[in-house]
Amino acid sequence: MLKIAVAGATGRMGRTIIEAVSRTDGVTVAAALERPGHHQLGKDAGELTATGPLGVAVEGCLDDVGEFDVLIDFTSPEATRGHVAFCRRYGRKMVIGTTGLSAEDQQAIRDTARETAIVWAPNMSIGVNLCFRLVEMAARVLGEEVDIEIIEAHHRHKVDAPSGTALRFGEVIAAVLNRDLSQDAVYGRQGHTGARQRRTIGFETIRAGDIVGEHTVMFAAEGERVEITHKASSRMTFARGAVLAAQWLAGRSRGLYDMQDVLALR
Repeated sequence: MLKIAVAGATGRMGRTIIEAVSRTDGVTVAAALERPGHHQLGKDAGELTATGPLGVAVEGCLDDVGEFDVLIDFTSPEATRGHVAFCRRYGRKMVIGTTGLSAEDQQAIRDTARETAIVWAPNMSIGVNLCFRLVEMAARVLGEEVDIEIIEAHHRHKVDAPSGTALRFGEVIAAVLNRDLSQDAVYGRQGHTGARQRRTIGFETIRAGDIVGEHTVMFAAEGERVEITHKASSRMTFARGAVLAAQWLAGRSRGLYDMQDVLALR
């Protein structure tokens, strides 16, 4: 039985991950973590969802939780930073879905992956990861003959923009077309912008209501355009992917991976 620890256990994703683990054979919720001082510390993690009591209390510090094999972390950069340090110290494996990480945080993950196994991806959805490959194919075929725009929409509570998934789409395209995303990305437009430059990779962000996650990558030419779109209607799609990633890590001792590895899409 693979023992899973869930960070951010009382949040929207945390609760959904707990439910996904509870529904999956061969894995169990061994620990649940929330920030120190949270009002639901000590509560049974199963009572946060429809699964019912699990006999696992929500704790405020990783040092206080029991043994676990893999930590699933969809929290904040600050929280993830501490979790990465803990897992490096004790050799625990991680599935990281946190976005908005700094360059220093990203390097810490790479360094930690030399000593333990980590799946790190901005989006754990199977459908989105298929779209990464489709976007790569489209960029390779359409090349420099199209204008490329990435439009994403999420709920009003999301704190980083553009989404990590939108940025990954941009990174995939830039790699194929030998562009520098730091130089060629345009984040929104306003005023007299002049004619669009072909090398530009545009990003548009929507934050509204309870939108779970929507992404469209547009390849627009003269006379036709190709659009690759993914729409998530439930956080369970991300949670199931995270659990699958945790199971996949069971056979690996160290290394940095993403969902393309988990799904054998490379």
